[in-house]
This record gives sequence, structure tokens and C-alpha cells, in this order.
Amino acid sequence: MNPGKEILKVIDCDVHNQFRSNQDLVPYLEEPWKSQVRKFGWHGGGLPYASPIGNKRKDADPPSGLPVGADPDYMIEHLVKPYNMEYALLNSDSIIGISGFADADYASAICRGYNDYFINEWLSKSEHFKGYLCIATQDPLEAAREIDRVGPHPDIVGVVVVGGSRTPYGQRLFHPIYEACVRNDLPFVIHPGAEGAGIFNPPTAVGYVSNYLQWHTCLPQSYMAHLVSFVCEGVFEKYPTLKVVFCEGGVNWLPPLLWRLDKNYKALRASAPWLKRMPSEYVRDHCFMTTQPIEEPDNPKHLLMMFEMFDAENMLLFSSDYPHWDFDDPNRILQQLPIEKKRKIYYENAKQLFKLK
Repeated sequence: MNPGKEILKVIDCDVHNQFRSNQDLVPYLEEPWKSQVRKFGWHGGGLPYASPIGNKRKDADPPSGLPVGADPDYMIEHLVKPYNMEYALLNSDSIIGISGFADADYASAICRGYNDYFINEWLSKSEHFKGYLCIATQDPLEAAREIDRVGPHPDIVGVVVVGGSRTPYGQRLFHPIYEACVRNDLPFVIHPGAEGAGIFNPPTAVGYVSNYLQWHTCLPQSYMAHLVSFVCEGVFEKYPTLKVVFCEGGVNWLPPLLWRLDKNYKALRASAPWLKRMPSEYVRDHCFMTTQPIEEPDNPKHLLMMFEMFDAENMLLFSSDYPHWDFDDPNRILQQLPIEKKRKIYYENAKQLFKLK
């Protein structure tokens, strides 16, 4: 960092903690799941495609010999301290794919065990750690009970699910989850990772692609569908305090999607009679997006132009995606933005949204 340059405080909204082994959950599980996992390990879903380069930073291996992302002490030394992070919001991407399992009881049991493990083994390790509780979407009523059980914990700041689904998230099937989020004053966070796996629909609108490159590039498709569904199904009218975070799904697809949605709504508003405002207004007031992976064009001016097309300075949250291969260094991205906008994106927006002190 250049001498004299302001050192920004950072809240990282997408940091991935991992398990030491697949036996970590055993002490936190009920029977019959405890015996099953002790014998065979647990299965949490996962990517439907193999990345040819893996998914971890090569320099993130802890000297303790633990798996990447599994050592809280090393995470503090390697990520939190060097980047002046006030908080790292933890989100285990190895667990959220559990919603792709057909066995709803198994999935719910794994989530209950994980949330207890997460609080005891991670959130208790540092005042810099906050995190998202995990739910299984197969059974929304059970998911709502889990939010009510774990949501009051002071270090839990959100509820995370995976972007893969059998139906768009705005539909009333999922409304008990949003009622619980509102009761507990927790944002609903969507993170990619298992689109096309298990019982989920194919990862693109035209079916299954052939490899990880195509899958990773097309991830915003599911986010577009979920966002339109939230608005048009009237979720934000029904739950006026609900906030939704679209995490790690890109950013710059948002303006043209909202243009199209607003245009269509003007002619087809009879399809959504419960809406009282333009669709883009609901998105502006209720939705947030994380910076990683930011689509940075060759010409930096083009990114600034895209940011002017939506309320970027108030809707964006910084995320690094640590310890993944496409990690974003807060000292290197968005350097062309004015400092007052960077303060909002790197720190102030997240502090307000997640009610961090």
C-alpha cells in the first residue's frame, strides 16, 4: 500500500471455513445420524463439475498441516490481520450444498450439527469471526425452526443457502424461512456451489454444460431467476424488512436485468398486482451483492459506468472469497473508485446491514 494512502477498515462478507475432517460433526449429531457419520463420514453435496485448477489458493495451506481453511489461527494471521479486517463473516461452502440431498431429515440433521459445531469450534475462536447459519431448504418449516433456534446467537449475522434449487426462491414454499429471518432480524444470503447437483435443477436455462469453465461463467443465471422471483412474487411487500444478499454471483448483470424487468412490468403489471412500486425500487431497497467475483473490464472507465447504472455504492459488500483460487485482494480491486465509495463498499454497508458493533 502506498505511503500516506488511507488504510481502509474491511468487513469481508464471504470467508470460507472448512472442516478438519469428515468426523468433525460427530459430537454434534443426534442418532441415528451420529452412528452413520461416524462409520461413513458425512456427505454435504458439492460441485457438479471438477475444477482443473482446484478451488484453493496455493499459499493458504496452514503450517499446522490442517486442510486449507480449517485452521482459525492461521486464518487470522493470513487474512484478517494483513488486510485490516474488523470482521470476517464465515460461510462454509462445503455444507450449503446439503440442500441438494433428497433426504430432508438427513439434511436438516447435518445442518443442526453443523451450526452447533460452527458456534463452538469457529465463532468462539476470535472476536473477528461472525458467520451465517446453514439451513436445508427441502423442509422450509424445519429450516425456520433452525433459524429460530440458532439465530439469536450474537455471532450469527445471517442465514445462508446455496443458489441451486428446484424452484425459484421467491415462491411461497419458502416463505416460512423469510418469516424466521425477519423474526430474528437476519439477512438471507445466497451463495453458489451446487447448482446442477443432487436434486437441483440443471445449472443453466438450457441444461447441463460440459465443464467447470462454463458452469462457473453461467452462475449468474440462477441469481437472475431468484431475484426476479423475489420481486414478482411480492416477497418484499410481504416482508418489508427482509434483506437478501446475492453472494459470489457477479455484479454487472444487474442493470440490464432491471431495465428489462421494469419495462416488462409496465405492460404486465396485472401479473403482480401486489407490487406497489417499480421492481427496480424493491431491488434497490432490499438486495445486496458481494464484490467477488467482480467483472472488471479492460477499460476501468467501463466499470465506473456500470456502477453508475445502479446504486452500487450502497448495494455492494466487499468479499474476498478466501481461501479460493479467485481470491480478491482488497488492496488491489476497485482502485479507481473514490475513497468515500470504497469506505461504503468495504466496510460501512456491511456494518449497517449485519448490525455489527
